[in-house]
Amino acid sequence: MARPAHLFSVAPGSQRQDSALADLLQPEALRQRHARARSQRGVWEPLWQDCYDFALPARRPGSPGGRPGQTAERLFDATAADAAEQLAGSMLSQLTPPWSRWFAFQPGRDVPQEQQGAMSAELDRAAQLLQAQFDRSNFSVEIHQAYLDLVVAGTACLACEEAPLGEASAFRFAAVPLSDLVLEEGAGCRLDTVFRRQDMSLETLSRRYPALEDQAWFVERRRREPDARLGVLECVLPAPLPLQGHVYAALLEDASVDDASAMLAQGRFDQTPFIAFRWLKAPGEIYGRSPVMKALPDIKTANKVVELVLKNASIAVTGIWQADDDGVLNPANVKLVPGAIIPKAVGSSGLTPLAAPGRFDISQLVLDDLRGRIRHALLADRLGQIDAPRMTATEVLERSAEMARQLGATFGRLQAELLVPLVQRAVTILQRRGEIPRFALDGREVTLVLQSPLARMQAQGDVQSTLNWLQQLQALGPQAMQVVDALAVARWLGRTLGVPGEFLVEAGEQRPDHTALADPAMGAGLQQMLQQLLQNPATQQGAGI
Repeated sequence: MARPAHLFSVAPGSQRQDSALADLLQPEALRQRHARARSQRGVWEPLWQDCYDFALPARRPGSPGGRPGQTAERLFDATAADAAEQLAGSMLSQLTPPWSRWFAFQPGRDVPQEQQGAMSAELDRAAQLLQAQFDRSNFSVEIHQAYLDLVVAGTACLACEEAPLGEASAFRFAAVPLSDLVLEEGAGCRLDTVFRRQDMSLETLSRRYPALEDQAWFVERRRREPDARLGVLECVLPAPLPLQGHVYAALLEDASVDDASAMLAQGRFDQTPFIAFRWLKAPGEIYGRSPVMKALPDIKTANKVVELVLKNASIAVTGIWQADDDGVLNPANVKLVPGAIIPKAVGSSGLTPLAAPGRFDISQLVLDDLRGRIRHALLADRLGQIDAPRMTATEVLERSAEMARQLGATFGRLQAELLVPLVQRAVTILQRRGEIPRFALDGREVTLVLQSPLARMQAQGDVQSTLNWLQQLQALGPQAMQVVDALAVARWLGRTLGVPGEFLVEAGEQRPDHTALADPAMGAGLQQMLQQLLQNPATQQGAGI
């Protein structure tokens, strides 16, 4: 059976392993497992629907809750939608900035010191090639859509597949809608079991699964119903021990097709192609929680307040009137327009305005408070643009510390569930193509270092502690500075601040124009220069700190 280009073939194993794989990939067993997981997801769907109705109202087809959803005409306040979009854009620029390298590879702890110099140059070249592949692909477009799902519903999924040879990039990304997604949590508390169900046209099925062209029922179906769409269930599950990686199966969801014909493809991945990640989660839950969920009561209340304000404004403009039924005045013929003449009987009161029972002046105060809480919950007041044209160094550091505190837990989860698996998946694809050398991102041979602006914010605390230590040593005098290896400090600061590898002289590397900084006074001067550099707000903002 032909397989999609992004699949591995299953390597032959022992009879016991083959039997375990066969049992795992039985079509009926996969359907039952998917049905059980989907029933557990049902408790979340009404909450997801409310979040999408108020924070991403344009998402009508295929809504997570399975119901049509709230129409845009019933939405009166756009604070949540605007703040959610700002937060998704800020995450794109803070975690995976387009056209900027947000990761690096460094020699691991088991690599001998004398080999790290040559290895660093090779790893830096591999990181540049990987970043170039990301830049040429649709990564920035699709990851932003995934961030929108993450901000609104708390759970998102990014599909990373290998593109056919000859395309501009080796990667092809797709943000998987939450309506198509069913997840299970594995033993390591990771979302390592993913079911995706989607409807495909017969033409798309033919391109994705070429083996269907050899089946008579498919050819006949396409002849009779060329516009028909069939459901496809893709399953990615952890491989049974002692196998490593994940197994893949694609099933056709059509009652008229037997199980033998319904199995469209099977395969195995070293790294899962579906990268599911969460904003945060509570103990015992599978799906994540989002900042929109936290602010949902305020979002609904603000929407209702704006609706009532608009109704009160309509009453204030047109008014409510009363008239005596004297047989002369016909309310159906009365038009309240400038210059209108309304006839009335002699001695009758005619039209009399009805006083409103109350005033809505207090509504603006309530609305401002609600909008402030919504923007605070969605971090619009933390990740937004700087209002002041110039900020002192202390203000910049305090802002960085506050952002790191607000996103510390979320960034740690996104690092483990999104960034590291994404880079591992991309490295595996390029290594199989022979574009980068083979190495293991296990921390012992090669270490993955994140260099996004948010990662540098968190590294700022370590840098500041080191500089404070150097400052204290300098106050003790030249003898105290003799314990400092200035070159080692400079290399560490360079790696922490994301300086390119070619700018650093590794330990043991000899260069004709290189002279050791043995003079303690020169070490103190280096420390002073770095301290002034880090206290410059323009430098910090330019470096993403």
